[in-house]
Amino acid sequence: MADRHIVPGLMLAGFMLAVAGCQSGDSGSVLGGGNKDAPKPPTEKVLESELRGYCPLVNLRDGTAYFNTYAKGGQDDPAKLLYQASIADVTRSCTRSNGMLNLDVAVAGKVVPGPAGAPGTLTMPVRVVVMQGETIVYSELKKHQVAVTDATAATQFVVNDPNISLPDPTVRNIRIYAGFDEGPPKKKAADTE
Repeated sequence: MADRHIVPGLMLAGFMLAVAGCQSGDSGSVLGGGNKDAPKPPTEKVLESELRGYCPLVNLRDGTAYFNTYAKGGQDDPAKLLYQASIADVTRSCTRSNGMLNLDVAVAGKVVPGPAGAPGTLTMPVRVVVMQGETIVYSELKKHQVAVTDATAATQFVVNDPNISLPDPTVRNIRIYAGFDEGPPKKKAADTE
């Protein structure tokens, strides 16, 4: 009577081994050992001081997350809106070398065509500002171009500024701002009289 339970158990174990054998062709499998000729991941170590190091956050100022482009003569007319760009996320990474704090700031978002939109190229003014205390230590305006190929769908974009370098601060008083910067408002004819 004991043999009746052993045979089905052996059949189940054999089936499981056969299925496992079919799966072992994967070069990253545990049993297969992987491909010995495959490149090894980099062994660069991250130092504890880098993990605990100060890396200031990036902020969006009020009014800098959206950028609208209108057809000629249609400023602020919703029917003549060509494109609306919006910033969805901002981030940064920090590295240190030779007493300097090096920042790489990135801005990500999307461009949505408006009612008057058509395929074309949109140039967006994206500014990154770094302040130490109340002093501006870095300010860069990038004219980022996005090719809109479909007038009915959103186009994603990423703007990167990897060239920010300043003396490694001894006080955590660095603030980073990123966003659209159209410059000062244009004067209306009534304002010039």
